Amino acid sequence: MTQRVPYVELHGELLRVLLKLGFEGERAEVCARLFADASLDGVPSHGLNRFPLFVKTVRSGVVDLHARPRPVESRGALERWDGMRGPGNLNARDSMARAVELARAHGVGCVALSNTNHWMRGGSYGWQAAEAGAPAVCWTNTLPNLPPWGADRARLGNNPLVVAVPRPSGHVVLDMAMSQFSYGALASHRLRGERLPVEGGFDSEGRLTRDPAAVEASMRPLPVGYWKGSGLSLVLDMLAALVSGGRATHQIEQDVERETGISQMFVAFDISTRGGEELAARMADDIIEHFKGPDGERVRYPGERVLLARRENAERGVPVEPEIWRQVRAL
Repeated sequence: MTQRVPYVELHGELLRVLLKLGFEGERAEVCARLFADASLDGVPSHGLNRFPLFVKTVRSGVVDLHARPRPVESRGALERWDGMRGPGNLNARDSMARAVELARAHGVGCVALSNTNHWMRGGSYGWQAAEAGAPAVCWTNTLPNLPPWGADRARLGNNPLVVAVPRPSGHVVLDMAMSQFSYGALASHRLRGERLPVEGGFDSEGRLTRDPAAVEASMRPLPVGYWKGSGLSLVLDMLAALVSGGRATHQIEQDVERETGISQMFVAFDISTRGGEELAARMADDIIEHFKGPDGERVRYPGERVLLARRENAERGVPVEPEIWRQVRAL
């Protein structure tokens, strides 16, 4: 069972904890908002549910709460940044903001970020770019938590990929892990006592299962598209590490409480010239109209469910797991 909490109260509790931890005022507010917005949008696995672990990594020194990312190389539209092992969501937000600035100047902008921490909900930075009117792509590598197709040991990351297309009538934002279900989604299903809607991975005996706890225990989630997801995870890891000059998945410690020094990519595009935004909006609407076809409400584009959840949760309160909410209030 979940309970509902007003967004203002949720944000206020998270802000209180971050200020107690020593975050500066504005950074504390933004960090709290990123966590609260994830739960508001129906992604509690990377919002409130992830917050206690984030606090633990700050207290243990894995995350340096005072660190800010710094540029280490600039080559026109491409910049390489060092995340200094600061808060991953703040680093990612700053990186996407800079990628959008570079796109305004060059038509395309890219920030390759090394030495950072878990970015929490990757979709946040897709929505950020879309709100700024910039189509964007971003991704991250992770610790090894996904077996390559045909293997039984984790040697890939689930390496979330985000693609955003701005659209005044409803931004299109794809936010997906390379596993059929992210570990956060597995945990959310387990906490609610729910089975997965489709097979999500293998149990310890090598059998496909819908039991989220069994997949968590085996660390053998199913790659999306089987061998295709396995291959996509590999090349995303390679690009992030090679372009940023940072760590690849196999160099990241295989401990969720010490997952640090990861690599990320943020790419944005500018479509504002020569009436491009108006033309792009019409084209995007045409594409979505064709995509939905006569099926209407039964077919949803990436991000549409988020918009519905955001509206409902803003009105009725944000759903929270009572035990996690109790933990956060006790921090």
